[in-house]
Amino acid sequence: MSFLSATLSRVKPSPTMAVSAKARALKAAGVDVLSLSAGEPDFDTPQNVKDAAKAAIDAGKTKYTDVDGIPELKKAICAKFQRENGLTYTPEQVSVGTGGKQILYNALMATLNEGDEVIIPAPYWVSYPDMVLLAGGTPVFIEGTLENNFRITPETLEAAITDKTKWLIFNSPSNPTGAGYSKDDLKALTDVLVKYPHVWIMTDDMYEHLAYDNFTFCTPAEVEPALYDRTLTCNGVSKAYAMTGWRIGYAAGPVELIAAMRKVQSQSTSNPCSISQWASVEALNGDQQFLEERRQAFKRRRDLVVSALSAIDGMVCPTPEGAFYVYPSIAGLIGKKTPDGTVIENDEIFATKLLEDTGVAVVFGAAFGLSPNFRISYATSDEVLTDACARIAKFCASLG
Repeated sequence: MSFLSATLSRVKPSPTMAVSAKARALKAAGVDVLSLSAGEPDFDTPQNVKDAAKAAIDAGKTKYTDVDGIPELKKAICAKFQRENGLTYTPEQVSVGTGGKQILYNALMATLNEGDEVIIPAPYWVSYPDMVLLAGGTPVFIEGTLENNFRITPETLEAAITDKTKWLIFNSPSNPTGAGYSKDDLKALTDVLVKYPHVWIMTDDMYEHLAYDNFTFCTPAEVEPALYDRTLTCNGVSKAYAMTGWRIGYAAGPVELIAAMRKVQSQSTSNPCSISQWASVEALNGDQQFLEERRQAFKRRRDLVVSALSAIDGMVCPTPEGAFYVYPSIAGLIGKKTPDGTVIENDEIFATKLLEDTGVAVVFGAAFGLSPNFRISYATSDEVLTDACARIAKFCASLG
């Protein structure tokens, strides 16, 4: 009899973290590695946020807090939702967790029973399916095609809904594709969801502030108020405020659901770091002007990468509406050989050989549920991106 839980056998470690770890190991061994695998801004946490954390330490705010967030942070989150999304919540409707991942996990653990289905558009963030499996549910995938810039359609959504469907997990702008849903796109999806009152909506709005060109971010409960009572609107400070390591995510939704999530958290981590909570109060309440400057930097990087990759024969790289990822297709390179005779049979082999032969670390598309593609995070300097794209182009040109 295995010592390990049978539940654990249903899930796998995060592929993105695995690629990042391999890249760090190669770099430590002296290999010239350019890592484009981590979904993490290269900018520093804003100074006012760091100052607020230091002040909290000096003021002795280092004790246990309420399980799912201090009142001051919940108040700041309510103000943020009202100010930026036109959504009205009370502090009793807010949960703060140790990162956005814990928020999603708590909600799934608090609601899923064996046999419950969770609809997940593909490509998807690698953790969604495994969190569903850990919570005892069944992931159901619907594909967003390259032709539709990786967005799902109302028809594919409706076809996936059954009497067992409990949640739709919705992420826009998307990790890994950067695809964003316009208000009209989203209204078409919410029109479907209104017809199925047993289906709840879990949004992952982590990339809300990274929207480019004429794309305007919107969230389901904002677009369709009829869904307000069965939507968990999730967000966090990680990406917009460059606070990935501070580990603060948050969500707002029905009081009963929030109370259930609090119960789960009370028996796992208990409260998020008190210092991180006070820093997040300042992040949400403080000066927001820097967001536009950073957004412009990310847009410039996006354009650099899309232009460079689109020039490569055999590669198609759609222009994303948001986030800091591109998700090019390598369908035109499948079946070709590297100079050492390795056949590029799939995107995992492509990514492996790219890392081994050029030192460029990317994440293969199968990890996100749609192949043959790979994900690049352009949350790094223009110089690194220019070098990396040149190496990718040289590698692809060497295939025969």
